[in-house]
This record gives sequence, structure tokens and C-alpha cells, in this order.
Amino acid sequence: MTIVFVHGVPETPSLWNAVRALVPEPSVALRLPGFGSARPDGMHGKEEYAAWLADELRAVGGPVDLVGHDWGAHLAMRAVSAHDVPVRSWVSDVAHGWHPGYTWHDAATLWQKSPEGEESLAGLREAVPGSGATFGEVLRSRGMSAELAQEVDAAHDEVMSAAILALYRSAWPNFHADWGKGFEGPVRARGLVLVPTGDPMARPDQDRDVARQLGAEYEELDGLTHYWMLQDPERGAAVLRRFWDSLPG
Repeated sequence: MTIVFVHGVPETPSLWNAVRALVPEPSVALRLPGFGSARPDGMHGKEEYAAWLADELRAVGGPVDLVGHDWGAHLAMRAVSAHDVPVRSWVSDVAHGWHPGYTWHDAATLWQKSPEGEESLAGLREAVPGSGATFGEVLRSRGMSAELAQEVDAAHDEVMSAAILALYRSAWPNFHADWGKGFEGPVRARGLVLVPTGDPMARPDQDRDVARQLGAEYEELDGLTHYWMLQDPERGAAVLRRFWDSLPG
């Protein structure tokens, strides 16, 4: 059994270090193309990123327990619903994005516009460290650690900005509009929807609806933020462990 962790936007695999240290099974934290690495030609948006993830999962080999955060969670849900991958289970902390009534947050809607999106991300890249205006510093208010914030700011270049714009612009108006159809067929992997209620962008009612539709388990992380795995890695690891222990095989 291998556990595969996938980070989101605008993060790096270091997001998962604390939780991985508490998990005894073999694990790998993947790096999304363009997030501190090259972005190959042809990575035009969410469909190509999901196909990339499916290829990575097949390379790891099964069975896999897949854990995604933020955009990594959306890609995980797409991989298990639309690709032939050796996944035993999946975990998402932003399943509300697949609800038919979901509307994107203000930053996403800005990045989906041009040239406003380019200007916004250029401003974050060019902000003076310590001003509170860099990408990492802005996300400190949502629970990102100082260490990861520094790593994000070091990695945030024009390549990452282009990857962020490509992802968000390929996901309008929400994931239900097209990817939601992938969950209308059978999905063999068991799912868990996590809801950090301390995140101001949390949508518990929509998360619950999506979990119910998919037959997935649902658990609220009371008081924890978007970056629950950094704020309380012991609790996060314990929730994951209970879920995995409940699975057959």
C-alpha cells in the first residue's frame, strides 16, 4: 500500500511533510508541473493535469490511497472518476467545488479574467518580502506556515503564475459543469470528504451534499483552517488513519 499526497495552488510537496512523518506506510508527495518545476508543453488546464496525475498513479502502482488538498483534491477526484488508476481510496478537502451551486471565490474569479489575472499574480511575484503582500504572506491568514510561505514565494515565478491561470481558467463555472458527469458512473474507490470549518471559504453544506451523492464519508475538522495539515498534523493524520483502517484489504 502506498499513500500518494497531492498539493494544491500555490503550494509545493512540502505541504505534506508533517503528516507524512506521522504515517508509517510508504508515501510520496507529488509536485504539480509548474509549481517549482518545469511545466511541459501541452499542460493547458485541468484536463491535462488530471491526465498527468493518472499517469503518476499508474507509475506508483497499486493499491494507492490518494490524498489531495485544494487543486490536488480536485485532480484526485477527477483521476478516480475518469481514469483507470490503481486507487483504493481518495480524500478531498474541497469537494464543494463539484457542487452545482458552487461559485468561485474572489481571487479565482479575478484570475479567470485577462489581463486582471496576469496583473494580480505579477503583483504577488513582485511584492517586497515582509510587506505582507507576497503570495505566501497573503496565505498566512488562512493557516499556511511561515516555512511553507517562504518556500512558495521562492518558487513563485512566471511559470507558476502561468500554471495557476491555466488551471483556474479551465475550471469555469465550477467542476460540476463538466467533471461532475464523471461521477455518474461507478467509482470503485472509497472516498472521504474533509471539511476544515475554520476556513472562511469552507462550504460544509455543499461538501455534505457532494459526499452524500458520491457515497463518500464526511468529517468536519472543527476549528482547523484550509491548511489543516500544517495547523494540526497529528489530528489530520489520525483522521486519515481511521478512514484507511475502515477500508477492506
